[in-house]
Amino acid sequence: MKVYRAADAPSGGLAGESVAVLGYGNLGRSAALNLRDSGAKVRIGNREDEYAVLARADGFEVVPLAEAATDTMVYVLLPDEVIPAVFEDEVARALRAGAAVAFGSGYCLAFDLIRPPAHVDVLLLAPRLAGRQARTRYQAGEGFWACIGVEADHSGQALRRLLALAEGLGVLRAGAMEMTAKSEAALDLFVEQTVGALLGTAMLIAFDAGTEAGIPAEALAMEMYMSGEMEGVFRSFREAGFLRASEEHGPTALFGGITRTVEMDREAIATSFRTILHDITSGAFARRFQDEAQNGYPMLTVAKEMTRGSSPITDAEDRLRRLME
Repeated sequence: MKVYRAADAPSGGLAGESVAVLGYGNLGRSAALNLRDSGAKVRIGNREDEYAVLARADGFEVVPLAEAATDTMVYVLLPDEVIPAVFEDEVARALRAGAAVAFGSGYCLAFDLIRPPAHVDVLLLAPRLAGRQARTRYQAGEGFWACIGVEADHSGQALRRLLALAEGLGVLRAGAMEMTAKSEAALDLFVEQTVGALLGTAMLIAFDAGTEAGIPAEALAMEMYMSGEMEGVFRSFREAGFLRASEEHGPTALFGGITRTVEMDREAIATSFRTILHDITSGAFARRFQDEAQNGYPMLTVAKEMTRGSSPITDAEDRLRRLME
């Protein structure tokens, strides 16, 4: 895999480019602030809402999407499912010949939900962490990883422009992996819908089974994540390696973890994961999600109501926080 780092940054960076960041959510805000601190000329494309108010408070000029899209470099950081609804009328028609349009996710390109015009460079610059962390890492001088790729090179300078944008964001301080939009979208959705879903389900089941057996709810929440031990485990995955990190645990934990892993129905899990990956790469998931958005997010609305309401695990967290204070 090709990896780009600080030494690959082009001389001159974003000099001569006017950069528009479309969307001022968590990632949009971090991207705009990082780019401005790197010396880029930045303005925000956003509708008139609380995010536009925040952008102005941060000192940015805020204009409609169609006006922002006339800049020489346009970084699209709107929600994935929103982009198809606004791209053709408010972005694509405004893009100048020779401009570059970059996307913070491969989603819309991978599943043919939009068709950028032929007269622009089309770039992928997808950070691998949440927006606030992108800002914190930048301010600490650490940088953060991203997946990058050139989907269309009209100007003949697409890679140079992409690397300049990545440098301005702080990505090249860490590294940028070269990847297509299709691969990036599959990677992102696959891990979210397999590892993330399985881990979340495991914690909820463990909480229920443990409390049913008489283990205090607060102790379960503490053991699984509130103590910070789980964060340390994932940090050791990063620093020592996924398998080698097991050496940091005691014999009891290692023996129990290995024997229970062997007992699990790995083939059933693998079959489920392969089915999910096919559902993603075929475009079926994207079609369902676009339908969800067009119908007013009925499932997400129910999910948000559930997560924001009272529940045994949430109540245990609240009690535990009071104890920790």
